[in-house]
This record gives sequence, structure tokens and C-alpha cells, in this order.
Amino acid sequence: MLIRKVLLVDDEDDIRTIGRLSLSRVGKWETVLAAHGAEALEKAAAEQPDLILLDVMMPGMDGPTTLARLRAQESTARIPVIFMTAKIQKHELARYLELGAAGVIGKPFEPMSLPAEIKKLLP
Repeated sequence: MLIRKVLLVDDEDDIRTIGRLSLSRVGKWETVLAAHGAEALEKAAAEQPDLILLDVMMPGMDGPTTLARLRAQESTARIPVIFMTAKIQKHELARYLELGAAGVIGKPFEPMSLPAEIKKLLP
């Protein structure tokens, strides 16, 4: 899968900063940032990213709810989503995949290998 633009959604400033550096400098992808689920819905519709990296635990609208809302919008329904979370026990991983995620990346992630991890999860 060819990736040109990634939307990174996380409520933590540090994660967004490190993620942007990794995705743009190592992955060479255009990176769009969102700090919460509502902003993610707006930016996903406007920017049409090739991929969304979505934090699971966020205040307000969590990652699973944001994913459901993305799937309900025709313009964002087919954009692949990878969850990023520190909660990756076996039953949690299975739940995220059942929700329709393309994969799950554990936090903290390694910035130098994040783009390679993403590529492994996508067809």
C-alpha cells in the first residue's frame, strides 16, 4: 500500500511531536496531527489521509468511538486505521481488530522503526 499522508491522533503533545518527526523524517510521509477524536473526524474528512494512527485512550471521544464515527462517514469509511496504545494484552488486541483496525502498535513506540512497523501491518 502506498502511503503519502498520515493522520496521527493523540491527546499527548509529546507523542504527536515525536510521531510527526518519525513519520515525516523517517517515513517521508506528509503528517497531519489531531489532538482528539472530534478534530480527527474533521481532519480525516478534509485531508483524506492514506492512513490514520489513532490513540485508544483519549478524553472525550476515545479511539474505538472515533473509529466507529470514521466508519460511519462515507468520506472516511475506508481509510485504514491503526490503533496506538499501551494496552495490548491479547484480549485487547483481539477487540481492536474486531472493531476494524488494520493493526495495533504498542506505546511507547520506537521512532526510528515506526514507519517500518506500519508498513508491516498494511497489505
